[in-house]
Amino acid sequence: MTEEQTQDPGQASSPHRPRHRRIVVPTVVFVVCALLFALPTWTVVFAGAQWPPVVTAIGTVVAVAAFVALPAAMYLGHRPGPEGRVKDAWARIGDVLLGMVWIAFVWSVLALLLRLGLWFADIDDPLRSRIVSGATLGIVVVLALWGHYEAMRTPRVRHTTVRIDRLGARFDGLRVVLVTDTHFGPLDRTTWSHRLADAVNALEPDVLAHVGDIADGSVDRRRMQAAPLESMLAGSARVYVTGNHEYFGEAQEWLDHMENIGWHSLHNRHVVLHRGDDALIIAGVDDATAKGSGAPGHGADLTRALAGTDPATPVLLLAHQPKQVADAVRAGVDLQVSGHTHGGQIWPFSALVRLDQPVVHGLSSHGTRTQLYTSRGSGFWGPPFRVFAPSEISVLTLVAG
Repeated sequence: MTEEQTQDPGQASSPHRPRHRRIVVPTVVFVVCALLFALPTWTVVFAGAQWPPVVTAIGTVVAVAAFVALPAAMYLGHRPGPEGRVKDAWARIGDVLLGMVWIAFVWSVLALLLRLGLWFADIDDPLRSRIVSGATLGIVVVLALWGHYEAMRTPRVRHTTVRIDRLGARFDGLRVVLVTDTHFGPLDRTTWSHRLADAVNALEPDVLAHVGDIADGSVDRRRMQAAPLESMLAGSARVYVTGNHEYFGEAQEWLDHMENIGWHSLHNRHVVLHRGDDALIIAGVDDATAKGSGAPGHGADLTRALAGTDPATPVLLLAHQPKQVADAVRAGVDLQVSGHTHGGQIWPFSALVRLDQPVVHGLSSHGTRTQLYTSRGSGFWGPPFRVFAPSEISVLTLVAG
């Protein structure tokens, strides 16, 4: 296997945030939080349920306390600054509250349909509102418990066959295993990480790819959770590219760490696999946010990543965000693998993801040659829940055309 590497010129440091943003951002956060909490509180506690005063009082206190705690915990847990156990504890509180209120808001909206149906059935208040309140609360609790189980379980293995017309016959049947969006963070998932490594090794990959967003935090802070990455094995290559979360401040540190534990960090560069006379280029580019992050020498550059390669040789490209496929199409890449979307993570967030990305999950075609596989991701970010968006270890079997 041969290898080539290039580097980017440095970037200027990012400008300070304008003063008006220090006013606008907290205002937007306040309004969004108010909307997220207001509808579930009205649905469960008020509406026309006519609960006893003590029930109404307890429900109001709980809602107000959570409304205050969410932005405070998110700020204390995710603000820039020194990392530590106290910061992680605040982040865990904020992440759980964020996931819970999102689930509660979504199903409070859907509860309006139940309320309408009961109205057509001629069921009056307070019974109608109490049925809606109980159903909403029950669904939220069940989905939260199930969603947490889905987030913490060993990811399911998802098999996909990908036909590549230019792939040489000796690479027919090549198994590419994708692990992405592990997001090691405030919630210690060391045990989960070991289970993930065991599951990956059982698949006996030829190529193992981590397509970004390893962790939220520094290598030192997340070392134990990320340690099983070193024990993951592959027959031909282990390759890694940065995701957007690395560019919160630790991108180069993670690139260096992955090299130190035996992976190829594809920082706008490529490696070439050879089997007899056949070859396969595996290239990687920085995340789409890298250039604007201010990290010196970082920024997605597919031209540099493919510099010196044979245009007739098929290319497997690692790029964290699906929308980077536009560059892949222009370069004639055969297959791009991405993560980033989490499949939406908590339904129906997938609809919002689709506004920013061309694909939420699965295999898709772009242009005349390029295919894109988007993984739902192996871990989760922030809220420790996955609702109707299961995690996955992606196994792509490449078939020669």
